This record gives sequence, structure tokens and C-alpha cells, in this order.
Amino acid sequence: MPLASGCFPMASTSPEGLPSSQQLQQAADCLKAGKLVVFPTETVYGLGADAKNPAALQDLYRAKGRPTDHPVIVHIASPDTLKDWAVEIPDIAYALAAAFWPGPMTLILKRARQVPDAVTGGQETVGLRIPQHPVALALLQAFGGGIAAPSANRFGRLSPTRLEDVEPEILEASGCALEGGPCPVGVESTIVDLSGPHPVVLRPGMVLPAELEAILGQTLPLRPAQWKTRASGTLPSHYAPQAPVRLLSTGSVVSSLSLHLKDGLKIGVLAYEEPLTGLKVSQGGAVRWIKCPSEPQAYAQALYANLKKLDREACDEIWVELPPEAMAWEAVHDRLQRAAATPHPQQIERVSP
Repeated sequence: MPLASGCFPMASTSPEGLPSSQQLQQAADCLKAGKLVVFPTETVYGLGADAKNPAALQDLYRAKGRPTDHPVIVHIASPDTLKDWAVEIPDIAYALAAAFWPGPMTLILKRARQVPDAVTGGQETVGLRIPQHPVALALLQAFGGGIAAPSANRFGRLSPTRLEDVEPEILEASGCALEGGPCPVGVESTIVDLSGPHPVVLRPGMVLPAELEAILGQTLPLRPAQWKTRASGTLPSHYAPQAPVRLLSTGSVVSSLSLHLKDGLKIGVLAYEEPLTGLKVSQGGAVRWIKCPSEPQAYAQALYANLKKLDREACDEIWVELPPEAMAWEAVHDRLQRAAATPHPQQIERVSP
């Protein structure tokens, strides 16, 4: 798909370092013409399409290699437009919107009749959110409609949190790409299902259950095993780098490397400890070590970029020291567990420490 002139790569930005109004309008025109647009949100970079254009949505699924029964989230500009996408909207939806929008929270509601099946994956529900990023909000205003925007990656792979981490084939499939700097949140939105008799968290994010419960005045369970609503990023295997991911208990990285580092193997490590010095590695082997932040927000913000960096190092395996078991780390644990569950064609035999 040809790129819109002057839209990608960006030739200039506004004084604040964001896309100019002309570039934003060009991106909006791409969407109106049925083309795809890469743009930043506070969570990850999205690959956007006009959420009411079935042909554009078909191109979106094709570009990502996404199963057509896996729904996408629609980004909107205002809670006032909820009624354009959903019906039987409960009061608690507006209460949560007032508290957390714009922000990294998605609401699952009963769909309006005019919402395309391609958005909902054929379900009777639709996911909606207002992103908290100036570029995303400006694009929504310029476009004037809803933008269906899963992460700007091939389905199941790592979500990009920087424009330079968007895969070349995704950029080639898009008509435009907007720069917005590193995404400040770094993991996908919290998804709250309000379509049933009681609210349920379908995907943890950086809006925590305790914060939601403070607004709702009730306990929010995490997705029960029998829950039928499908939502973005809730498959067992997801958010995966190219290399197999191995999760290690806290403090066990050093002993694991010392005992099980194999001949000629390149191991990428995400850990809290300082990089090891003097580690004996067999000929041809190597260790690439990244010291992770100790705070959950900073860890989440850097997680995908760190995994991308180790992938670029062509690591044979990526070993991750698990973060603490605490509610603030729930989203990080969720993403790591899904990344480690992803099967790889040439999976390396793993040895427990």
C-alpha cells in the first residue's frame, strides 16, 4: 500500500515534538480513504482502521494475520459517543469512564446494531476506550469517528512501544505512520466486561482492580475460566518475542546460568540483579543481560522494548526473573505468562533450575 506523501516518514514535527496538524490531517484522510494508520497510544502503538469500514477492517486483520473471530478495540474521542457503539449502557460504565478516561482502560459493552461484525469478532459485545496520548486524541478529533486499533504487530508477537519497533511488514501495509515517542504505560489496557450481570476484569492492566473497585463499590473478579466473552489479548499464548521465554523464580537466575548454560547458546536475561561478571561461558555462547526496573510502572513501560532488544541480539532463549507477587505487578505477570506459553517451532529443551 503506498504511503501518504509527507505522512511517513515524518519530515517535521510541531514545536512540542508531536506531529503537525497537517500530518494529523493526512493520517485522518488515510483512515477516511480506507487505509491503515500506525499511531501511538499511552499503552502501545496501534494499527488503526476506520471502525465502520468493513473493507478496511478486513485489511487490518490481513495485515496482522489476526483470526477474524478475535475482536478489536475501538478507540473513541468522548464518552458522549458511547451510544454510537453500544446499547443498554449501564451507569457504572459512565462512572468508570469519568474516573479513568482518557486512560488505559477498555470497557466491554453490548454492541449497537450498526457495529460491524469484523470489530466484534461476531460477538454481541464491543470493546471501547479513550486513549490518553495527545497524538491519538488529536487523530481521533481529526478523523471524527471510531478507530479500530489492535497493537501494531503481527498477531501474537510483541506489541511495539516505540515506532522503531513496529515490524517492517506492518509499516508496509499501512498508509501512514505517526511518531509519538515511547509509550508511557507500555502494556495493553485493562479490560472490564460490563456486558453481563456483574463486572469482570478480562485482562489486567495498569488500571488496577482496587482502583476500579473504589469507583464501583464492589469486588471485581478476574476472568473466570468459563467466561465466554472473547477480548483482545486474552488467548493463553500472546505477546511473545521470537526467542522462547523461560520464567525463573526470584534470585535463581545466577544459579540457573551456572548450572544449565549450554555450549554455544546465547541467553538473554531480564533480571533485578546487576549483570554478572566472570561467568564462564562455553565457546560460542554468550549472555546478554538487562537489569530491570524495580517499580511496576517502570518495569511495564520498558518490558516490550527490552524483549525486542534481546530479540535483536538473536538470543536463543530469553530468561526472565519473575517480579514480586503483588497486585501492582499483575499486568506484568499476565504478559510474561502469555509470552512464555507461546509455542515455538524450534523450541529449545528447557532444564528446570
